[in-house]
Amino acid sequence: MESVSVAPQPTVSLSDHFARDLPELALPWKAEEAPDPQLLVLNEPLAAELDLDPAWLRSPDGLRMLVGNLVPSGATPVAQAYAGHQFGGFSPRLGDGRALLLGEVPHADGHLRDIHLKGSGRTPFARAGDGLAAVGPMLREYVVSEAMEALGIPTTRSLAVVATGQTVRRDTLLPGAVLTRVAGSHLRVGSFQYARAMDDPALLRRLADHAIRRHYPDAAQAGNPYLALFEAVVGAQAALIAQWMLNGFIHGVMNTDNMTISGETIDYGPCAFLEAFEPATVYSSIDSGGRYAYGNQPVVAQWNLARLAEALLPLFHEDQDQAIPLAMEPLDAFPRQYSAAWSAGMRRKLGLTRLPSLPDNLDDDVAQPLVDELLTLLQAGGVDYTSFFRGLGGAARGDAGVVRTLFPEPSAFDAWTERWRLLGPDAEAMDRVNPVYIPRNHLVEEALAAGTEGDLHPLERLLEAVTRPYDERPGLQRYAAPAPEDFGTYRTYCGT
Repeated sequence: MESVSVAPQPTVSLSDHFARDLPELALPWKAEEAPDPQLLVLNEPLAAELDLDPAWLRSPDGLRMLVGNLVPSGATPVAQAYAGHQFGGFSPRLGDGRALLLGEVPHADGHLRDIHLKGSGRTPFARAGDGLAAVGPMLREYVVSEAMEALGIPTTRSLAVVATGQTVRRDTLLPGAVLTRVAGSHLRVGSFQYARAMDDPALLRRLADHAIRRHYPDAAQAGNPYLALFEAVVGAQAALIAQWMLNGFIHGVMNTDNMTISGETIDYGPCAFLEAFEPATVYSSIDSGGRYAYGNQPVVAQWNLARLAEALLPLFHEDQDQAIPLAMEPLDAFPRQYSAAWSAGMRRKLGLTRLPSLPDNLDDDVAQPLVDELLTLLQAGGVDYTSFFRGLGGAARGDAGVVRTLFPEPSAFDAWTERWRLLGPDAEAMDRVNPVYIPRNHLVEEALAAGTEGDLHPLERLLEAVTRPYDERPGLQRYAAPAPEDFGTYRTYCGT
């Protein structure tokens, strides 16, 4: 391993809570030397939230920190160990094969954030991988994660992408890069699976205690803190998956090592946004069976949470026969929690946040059949999901001319619209939750291809659109339009 220097900047310091609290899950390691670090994109607003000086981050020393070659004071770079079910098959030892946790830094909201590197070189968890990352996939994570943040969806963030000056061999030779990722933490279901597989009850308890301190401190006051932790994770994931579904986001690789304890979206490999509404949509090249299709995401999330419950059982009760019923109650509540969050969100998208002429208990009886009928119409017509809901605001204002053209045969939609408008939808409220701009798949690919060749202008223009998704602006019409017909069948790749 190459030697690294220590940052001379006294204001740049990180803590190492994870490395100290859980050494069994933290392998001290060093990033590979980047021969020629060059900044591609820096998230200055996020840097400010972390009290990191953007000017220093742009300096040679700052760039070296962003690729892991200059270690801030207090930091202990580690590769994290975790297990995971990948496409249903259990791997007891996965871990950060091409990533390092540098340490934690306070955020402006008073909570800690992880500073984490992706593409920083091989670790002992790398297996057959080279530990590197290419420019394109790292730019994808940057633009999509920042779009998710702007949409109000809990997510890991991207602080920077730095080209390393190395060449990465994939199908072709590509320029290498490191993504600097920021997260509430990188604890995941797979972290608990790893601790449980080690058959070390003390480690499992320390990991759960760490998660409670980091994310759910109120659970510590509960009669059964570990059950309260599980209940909190179930609730966070129900809310998260509902947000994915409401915004047409498809994760693409919902393995248990990609489900966070915090409820943040993590790992933007083969992800994409739905265009034509079709629950069976799969974009990921590695999901040949459709396990992680758009419409399957709620079911998969509950399956993943069941794996977390299995890992936590010894903490719920020393008698497994009593632990299992304790786990089943919050697990069985997931569909109800998800459905409630999704239904409330869909009513907001339709402008039906209040139905003042009806008793509260009849609201869902009126709204839900409208929602069910609408989704059937969208699927039958192959209607673009994002364009439809944004355009529906015009129909709420009395002009359905544009949105009805999205349907090949609009007569059924016309009849639906008449019934919906009788409920008095709030057009302005709809515009606040239905985005104009999302990271359209063809525009993401355009930006990544250009960025790989050194032209960052398409990426900057795309970021300008998607980081203010609800604010329609002149000159950005192509960022609101679906892919052209000649774009063809879209496939995404994990980038490893």
